[in-house]
Amino acid sequence: MTQPDPDPSAAADESVAAPSGQPLTLQEVIWNEPGPAGLTVRFRFVAPEIGAGGSIGFETASADIQALCESYALPRIAEQGPMPAQVVISMADVPLPFGEPAPEATQYFEAFTIRDGICIWEPF
Repeated sequence: MTQPDPDPSAAADESVAAPSGQPLTLQEVIWNEPGPAGLTVRFRFVAPEIGAGGSIGFETASADIQALCESYALPRIAEQGPMPAQVVISMADVPLPFGEPAPEATQYFEAFTIRDGICIWEPF
């Protein structure tokens, strides 16, 4: 399995603000795992409030994911070199290893194409 690349502009365990106010922690950024569209950068967040008994539902989490792509991911990928074909923003209620199944966890994923400095949602 491909290991995450170090990213000087995103530190694991960094607290990140979400528009909803839900607490988020950056788990990792994966720069070198190809996706179906080509070079894909993944920003993985831990969002405890999306889990069972949490206060954040899918609609709110989805809006946060869109905002994270535009305000968090875009500035960081612009600093790192070639523009990826796709950015994936994910949230899980608990920290999870990349690529391993976790049926007990609540997870949300959204994929975006970057065009003219804007995150355009792409259905999986």
